[in-house]
Amino acid sequence: MNLFESVDDKNFLPLAEKLRPQTLKDFSGQEKILNTLGKMINDGKIFSMIFYGAPGTGKTTLAKIIANSTKSNFVKVNAALAGIKDLREIVKSAEDQKTFYGKRTILFIDEIHRFNKAQQDFLLPYVEDGRIILIGATTENPFFEVNPALLSRVKIIQLKKLSAANIKKILQRAITLEKISAVEEKAVEIISDFADGDARIALNILEQLIFEGGVTVENLREILGEKIRRYDKGGDNHYDTASAFIKSMRGSDADAAIFYLAKMLDGGEDIKFIARRIVICAAEDVGNADPQALILANAAAQAVQFVGMPESRIILAQAVTYIAGAPKSNAAYLAIDAALNDVKNNPNADEIPAHLRDTSYKGAKFFGNGKGYKYPHDFDGHFVSQQYLPDSFKDKKYYSPTENGKESDIKKYLQSCWKKF
Repeated sequence: MNLFESVDDKNFLPLAEKLRPQTLKDFSGQEKILNTLGKMINDGKIFSMIFYGAPGTGKTTLAKIIANSTKSNFVKVNAALAGIKDLREIVKSAEDQKTFYGKRTILFIDEIHRFNKAQQDFLLPYVEDGRIILIGATTENPFFEVNPALLSRVKIIQLKKLSAANIKKILQRAITLEKISAVEEKAVEIISDFADGDARIALNILEQLIFEGGVTVENLREILGEKIRRYDKGGDNHYDTASAFIKSMRGSDADAAIFYLAKMLDGGEDIKFIARRIVICAAEDVGNADPQALILANAAAQAVQFVGMPESRIILAQAVTYIAGAPKSNAAYLAIDAALNDVKNNPNADEIPAHLRDTSYKGAKFFGNGKGYKYPHDFDGHFVSQQYLPDSFKDKKYYSPTENGKESDIKKYLQSCWKKF
């Protein structure tokens, strides 16, 4: 007799795993895509797809629901640990499942962006002919991290960050199923805000509170410490404070920026979060008007990671006051957004001019690559006029430098080179 055969292993699972929804009816959030998935399940037409979204938004859960609802064989692997040998065994098993049992196999690959090109290419024929239904999950933009060949064979489904209301609904379901009696509504609201869209974090906190004896604000203070203040709706508002902080730096009000920095630090905000906001502001709002701002902001972001509090307050204050006092330009920010818009909306109109193409590979010259290219350093002033943009965009102007700070020098130089400035 097995000494452990009477033990229910489910009782030892983390709460987030134990209460994972088994049907779309129990799933909270992602309302826009649930109708599509529901129709797909009802019609029995499963297609390969990649779920793209932040942690805790339900990527793994949805994959399991699809498998359970379609009575498919479900195989889960983590891309950081699996190799081609593992994939071969899975494909062989999938073929056996289909041949002997008439069951489809859903291969769920977590962190699919970690697969290299060879691993992704290995999947192509099996996804193509339906021997496996691939469901990938990634927190990274698949259009940058997944091979185009594989992307063309799957549907990209973006999962949005869960709202506080979604998280609250998940917590209430857990409280009901676990029959938790000692519950303060205020504590549930604070957890919903604190989780910041991550259902797993919310359920892990709930599990800790159950261990502490009840879902109460007092127990939350024991677990979260000072961090509870900024997520308490009766106290400081995390998002409003962060917004005011950024806008004060952008508006060149050093006093206000320092005040909101102090408010965030006093509220227990993560100093890495603050540092990231400063780096973003340096690039977005100061830009080339003072290129030193980004260097200083990045140095501050690195410094706070090994200095820690309370000394990091000084480093952050230096970066904040410098950026608030720097000349401003969002020209680079506007330029990249305009260019991205053109690239996304004109996928077949961006052919690179022949004279700019790579000449290092065998056969490049046969295709005319590099022919007619003018090397700028061979000309007076190290500049020569030639077309760099694709034909469809050759008259486009994305970057419009301002007269502010150092950017005025950039503008003068570009004007001396190009008539379009």
